[in-house]
Amino acid sequence: MKDYVKMIIFILILGLVTSVLLGGMDALTKDRIAENQEAELKATLLRAYDIDYTFTNIHNVYDNSVEEVENNDFTFYVDKTTGKISYVFEGNGVWGPIIGVITLESDFETISSITILQQEETPGLGAVVAERQYLENFVGKKMTPEIVITKNPTNPENEVRAISGATRTSNAFANILNTNYATAKEAWDTRG
Repeated sequence: MKDYVKMIIFILILGLVTSVLLGGMDALTKDRIAENQEAELKATLLRAYDIDYTFTNIHNVYDNSVEEVENNDFTFYVDKTTGKISYVFEGNGVWGPIIGVITLESDFETISSITILQQEETPGLGAVVAERQYLENFVGKKMTPEIVITKNPTNPENEVRAISGATRTSNAFANILNTNYATAKEAWDTRG
């Protein structure tokens, strides 16, 4: 019985020490993680606008090249030269959130690029949704009346081929894009 109590006390102390260490590391790295996420978003936007940068000048290049427009708790990123508009989209995939950035031409309808920042889909199947080769299929497609992801695309204007073997991810991705677009379009149209 005495050994059992010692073991329980040891486990409790070990758990407490581990929790304090992990909490401390989280507090120490929280700001750095936020800075890295900000830099990743800026890099994604600058690549979408074909603007050259280095990691030493990324913030200056971004500030000189991109205008942030906020409306209805929505942030748009506008290329000051071309007028292309980007926004972050998010929604539920099959196994977790899919978060990315979509860039539209100045008509706020034609897709210029899509980049996935985070996804948890099945590797080799649904995770194809984040691969550049797959996302290139969306370039030039129209978001109106809605983007359609289907096995047999027949309308080249707004249809994209589904991911083979990942129908649920394809459907979820189409829903994410269309739902976020509807919200973004309303916010964009009502900006001041």
